[in-house]
Amino acid sequence: MSGSCFADVLSELVDLTPLEQAALERLEERQRQVRRGAIVQRENEKCSELFVLRKGLMMSYVLLDDGSRQILRFLFPGDMLGLSSMIYREAPETLCALSDCVISPFDRSVLADLMVAHPRLSAMVLVYSQVERVSLTDRLAALGRTSAKARVAALLLELRNRLRATDKSVTNAFLLGLTQEEVGDATGLTAVHVNRMLRQLEEEGMIAREAGKVTLLDERGLARAANYVNRFERLDLGWLPTPA
Repeated sequence: MSGSCFADVLSELVDLTPLEQAALERLEERQRQVRRGAIVQRENEKCSELFVLRKGLMMSYVLLDDGSRQILRFLFPGDMLGLSSMIYREAPETLCALSDCVISPFDRSVLADLMVAHPRLSAMVLVYSQVERVSLTDRLAALGRTSAKARVAALLLELRNRLRATDKSVTNAFLLGLTQEEVGDATGLTAVHVNRMLRQLEEEGMIAREAGKVTLLDERGLARAANYVNRFERLDLGWLPTPA
């Protein structure tokens, strides 16, 4: 593998200069294989590295006082991992591989050097972190105020949109790659309730399921049911500084 997966994500938003592209490639010079189920970063442990996910699917989560797990985000190729740990001595969340993955670790000081040399890339990291923050705000609002059906529908749309952002061959059908327990931990539902909501969406003709693959049959209906907004769209980046 070569190049920069994070640069591929940013290139969907702005045209990167050759110097910016090269700077981002340096973040991904080191590569590490991670097996499914491995913990890359553990909540409340000391952390000094950030990561770029180059291949596979990961998640971030926290453990609650009763021992239950709340999944915060699902992470896809091109995502920068551990940004929330950047300002803390100890990690505020756990990063775990949901499939066999390839990650590129780099020290936080490397990111600091990149920000000094390339102010626009520094601004783009801010943009990226704000998109994550707003997406988490949507998830928080959904957990507190929407139905189980709406939460599951929103998650299916989010997963499909994130997969399609890195794989243009993805249309309305995609491999879910998650257990019902994992879907439940992301939506605040039990696995039994998740199964019931998936069957309801099938019965209403909004989705179809076969051999672990989900097909979105009525995307507009799903979006209405979920009150879903794709936070990677309709960005206003006219304020960005000019490239160095």
